[in-house]
Amino acid sequence: MSIENKNDLKMIATAAPKQPGVYFWYGKNKEVLYVGRAVNLQNRLKQYFQKNIDTRIAEMVGQAFDIKYTVCNSLLEAIILEAKNIKKYWPKYNIVDRDDRSFIYIAINQKAEFPKPIIIRGQDIKKFPSQSYQLFGPYQSYHLINSALRLIRQVFPYSLCQAHQDKACFDYQIGLCPGICINAITVQAYKKNIKNIILLLNGDHKRLLSKLEKENPEQAKSLQHLQDVSLLNIEEDLRQPRLKRIEGYDISHLQGKETYASMVVFNNGEKQSVDYRLFKIKEAPAGDDERALLEALLRRFKHEDWPRPEMIMIDGGSPQISFLNRELSKHNLILPLVGISKFGGDKLVFPKGVKQNFKDLATILKPVLLKVREEAHRFANYGRKRGSKKLGKINKKSLDN
Repeated sequence: MSIENKNDLKMIATAAPKQPGVYFWYGKNKEVLYVGRAVNLQNRLKQYFQKNIDTRIAEMVGQAFDIKYTVCNSLLEAIILEAKNIKKYWPKYNIVDRDDRSFIYIAINQKAEFPKPIIIRGQDIKKFPSQSYQLFGPYQSYHLINSALRLIRQVFPYSLCQAHQDKACFDYQIGLCPGICINAITVQAYKKNIKNIILLLNGDHKRLLSKLEKENPEQAKSLQHLQDVSLLNIEEDLRQPRLKRIEGYDISHLQGKETYASMVVFNNGEKQSVDYRLFKIKEAPAGDDERALLEALLRRFKHEDWPRPEMIMIDGGSPQISFLNRELSKHNLILPLVGISKFGGDKLVFPKGVKQNFKDLATILKPVLLKVREEAHRFANYGRKRGSKKLGKINKKSLDN
């Protein structure tokens, strides 16, 4: 990208309105490189021209030739419009380092007597066939969509309880359930709310408002004044430092025998069990956890087709981290290692020479790293127990033999 073009893009960003909306980055051939949402379009777009941005984003900005945006009335509207356009274009930089299985969707069973929106993972889509279910998405955050549905439910109540149970559920008492539990609403009236939710999730905001102004002016007013403060709070939380891929490693053995190393993967703070791997340790001496970890890491990094992690959590303290860093460097592997020392009160430990910004980032992400350690420990024990039964029925795709 030329300096002139980069300055042009900066000018577009600076001139953008300070309103919620969806923005589009375009490449040289007018292809959509990335679709994003923003609480404040101007502030968000200007962030792309700051120093020390993520390398993936820097690469995308370097390929960009234009920026466009659509102003929305609320963050909720922007979230819905963003998902609609990701589905339409599947932009390269929205899906890099992830696949459809790791996105979030909303599913509604239109054949049910009393349908309701439910949140599903992309990896589970096959369980929700299109003959029965209408799907909306892809969305990028479970927590954001969960909060959005709570807001939508305030305007268009739907039931999560058991129908015809002759006892009012708690949600009915606070106005979120229309009362299928006590037969307080007909199927026809109930499904009218669901149809309105479908219009909203489809991004047909204007059509929905026009319809409501004729049929239910009170609902139209509620929709227009929908408070998305909770969404704003979650959106701010999502802006906190996150890493696309953190890998965690642990060792499990039975008195030095049947040694297994686990590799667990977290994307954006959420576990990705489909990417987990178990390594049956073959060469390391019995009971030598350090060399078992080294063997697992060396075997893992022979897989050049696997995405590279931005941080690697090792369940161990300074001796383990120093050993691994020293031995890995002999194989020309300089990895972003961080250890968690159980005996040091869960202190984070780093190899010598690590930059301060990496240490700061790991410190901010410590709650996530503790979850990674717990999951790595669980999965290593799982592998060892199954291994002691000669692997039993374990999924062969989870093993690196």
